Amino acid sequence: MAADMPTPAPPREWNAPTYHRVSNPQFIWGQAVLDRLALRGNERVLDVGCGTGRLTELLAERLPHGHAIGIDQSANMLTTARTAMRASVRGRVAFLHADAAALPIAGAADAIFSTATFHWVLDHPRLFRSLFTALRPGGRLVAQCGGGANLERQHRRADALMRTPAYAPFFAAWTEPWEFADAETTRARLATAGFVEIAASVVAAPVIQPDRAAFVEFVTHVIFRPHLARLPDEHARTAFVDALASLAATDPIPFELDYWRLDVDATRPAG
Repeated sequence: MAADMPTPAPPREWNAPTYHRVSNPQFIWGQAVLDRLALRGNERVLDVGCGTGRLTELLAERLPHGHAIGIDQSANMLTTARTAMRASVRGRVAFLHADAAALPIAGAADAIFSTATFHWVLDHPRLFRSLFTALRPGGRLVAQCGGGANLERQHRRADALMRTPAYAPFFAAWTEPWEFADAETTRARLATAGFVEIAASVVAAPVIQPDRAAFVEFVTHVIFRPHLARLPDEHARTAFVDALASLAATDPIPFELDYWRLDVDATRPAG
């Protein structure tokens, strides 16, 4: 890479329509997380990292006398969420373009719900302070994100490919754009932020893509989006993903994605 070539910033934007279509694993995990959040039906709940709003819609269904606020840093995601939201719940949903680690909300949320988002925030101590501040006293945090050894096999293969002569110039200043924390570290960070009644655990959640084409589409728009943003053209991006797909095809379970999920429950003290 030439010395005067700027280092690409980590991409904030997504191909939201494609993500909306291929993100069934995240949607299925998210439904189980939502089931952990007991609601009366009249609360104000933040969906932090709402994406295209598939789970925000389910959350709003559980708030017949309440209000859901979908928050995301991607304008594309929010545009798709607004368009896809069913008319029957739109009156109970608002959307906010904001950084999860700097929420412009203080002491107003009865609960915070979040899935598949926190690992994209590098500074978890700052993130947890932001969430704590947004909650009212007694408010709950119920969330899940990537944690522990999440996608270790996929990222190890990408790292090796990034070091080859064809790709190394484009990754000279590469830094990982995610934080896959373990449960112990997460419990300590939540406690430091002020939370109590803390539970955190990391569980395996492998996903098997049905064939090569599905694998390529999914990893292009979900997992390797930050890598592909650094490559100069579509030919290079296609070759990068094809190389990873060829390796995945030889796994004992072809096209398996080695996902691990970090589950988090915590409460802001009532006093």
